[in-house]
Amino acid sequence: MTDQPLLSPRYDPKPVEEKWYGEWESGRHFEASFRDGRQYYCIVIPPPNITGELHMGHALNNTIQDIYVRLKRMQGFNTLWLPGTDHASIATENVVKRALEEEGTSKDELGREKFLERVWEWREKYGTRIIEQLKRLGSSCDWSRTRFTMDEGLSRAVREVFVRLFRKGLIYRGTYLVNWCTKCGTALSDDEVEHHDTRAKLWWIRYPVKDSGEFIEVATTRPETMLGDTAVAVNPSDERYRDLLDKTVVLPLLDRELRVIKDDFVDPAFGSGVVKVTPAHDPNDAAMGERHKLEFINILNPDGTLNENTGPYAGMDVYEAREKVVADLESRDLLVKIDDFDTSIGHCYRCGTVVEPFMSTQWFVKMKPLAGPAAQVVRDDKIQFYPKRWKQFYLSWLDNVRDWCISRQLWWGHRIPVYYCQCGEIFASVEAPENCPECGSKNFKQDEDVLDTWFSSALWPFSTMGWPDKTQLLEKYYPTNVLVTDRGIIFFWVARMVMMGLEFRDEIPFEHVYIHGTILDELGRKMSKSLGNGIDPLIMIEGGVQRYLDKEYKCDGFGADAVRFSLISLSAEGQDIKLSPTRFEMGRNFCNKLWN
Repeated sequence: MTDQPLLSPRYDPKPVEEKWYGEWESGRHFEASFRDGRQYYCIVIPPPNITGELHMGHALNNTIQDIYVRLKRMQGFNTLWLPGTDHASIATENVVKRALEEEGTSKDELGREKFLERVWEWREKYGTRIIEQLKRLGSSCDWSRTRFTMDEGLSRAVREVFVRLFRKGLIYRGTYLVNWCTKCGTALSDDEVEHHDTRAKLWWIRYPVKDSGEFIEVATTRPETMLGDTAVAVNPSDERYRDLLDKTVVLPLLDRELRVIKDDFVDPAFGSGVVKVTPAHDPNDAAMGERHKLEFINILNPDGTLNENTGPYAGMDVYEAREKVVADLESRDLLVKIDDFDTSIGHCYRCGTVVEPFMSTQWFVKMKPLAGPAAQVVRDDKIQFYPKRWKQFYLSWLDNVRDWCISRQLWWGHRIPVYYCQCGEIFASVEAPENCPECGSKNFKQDEDVLDTWFSSALWPFSTMGWPDKTQLLEKYYPTNVLVTDRGIIFFWVARMVMMGLEFRDEIPFEHVYIHGTILDELGRKMSKSLGNGIDPLIMIEGGVQRYLDKEYKCDGFGADAVRFSLISLSAEGQDIKLSPTRFEMGRNFCNKLWN
């Protein structure tokens, strides 16, 4: 009788998972097929940023997609789970800028061409890490069809869409008040601004009434913006200030004369009932400025310092200027009082910097013509949301949508395919032009800005399949079947994909949208580096020490199956998940039971 090798009483996932994933991948079992008449089934992955690393949100999102795809594959469908990555303009540019600073140089010193060479080098070295991590999670994507939002084919699709929308009159250029991130140095769309409830201050300031010895009181949460005031406003029905309408008010510190206007927007119950009007630095004031033909005085430089229009405050950053303005008002007995005040302040969704309203010339997409059809297909249940409550959430945004600011003052990304000729002609072209179409001159230049990253992401379901060419992939796999994503990008991504799919393919991009929950820590908070409450799925899979809530959790490595099983077991439809490292022991125990 020969000795037989004994099986370990405890399941060791590492050799099993490595063996079988390797066999599946080398055997090309994940690849889409056109070989027979079987029914087609497709999911496109929400493309992770090339700067990203696998986190628990990715793990949950991709596990759900993998369940759909593996089920359909076993049921005999020709399946395509199409993977790829996003170039992430702001995040990637910031990563490379920091690396250059450590080397003692900068983006501006290198210049555009050399800087972009460095970004491409970074992308080649680090930009596919997230793909390898998704493989370690066990994702059964068709890796042979991996796409990148700045690869040659997708870049062509982006230019094609821009030019078609431009020629249709749905893309335009204008100077408007935009959300400006002084750290990233670029405009942001309304959806890229995160508003946080904040305990702030309300400063009450005395404005002199010209030639009277009288004063009015004005309350503001941003005293430095008074340097850009061009009027004060009262409500037409406010009897307290009827006599003020025929007078002129003097701006403290700069002695600029200000008109007194009446406008229904003014709330008589806020502050004293008189508000300062700074058209170039507040969206509501900008609307009043347009209505009353006020001067728009910009007081900011793009880097967040005050400009020459602010006199002695020029060169200071916003917070230095605020302190100096308040001190100067106090020294002149023009500061009445300071109250605590609860307000909501906008922050950049990428870096967390407080966003400044800023007058700037940008490119915009007219959204109303695109939003109507995108709303109707959901109202008609041609696209269905799960859980159903997200249907109304989607529709409420589209019903109130504003034009989309799509230009970004960055170098990494899809450069806007618009050209400016010396003859004054402005034209768009898919390919680099040789001559101006109006005068034939070669003396023209391309727009310096790049497109918002979400512009290329909006084309993802069809640009990844070869559009604008008529490909077999498009014929068989578009429209896709289901989109699995997080509620946080319903506006950024889901709605825009529906708009672009209907506009350029005359078809919905997917039939079903599954919105999964958000991963929270065990205290119910979102996971973040600053809170130290994140859980690294790779440590849970492979083993290591996880620092979590100021404690160390030593993990031997539960394996991908255990991590995935735990996440799905904890997921109720669309509900958030409270998670701690110990919750994955459930998945390990289940896998061990199967092993035994």
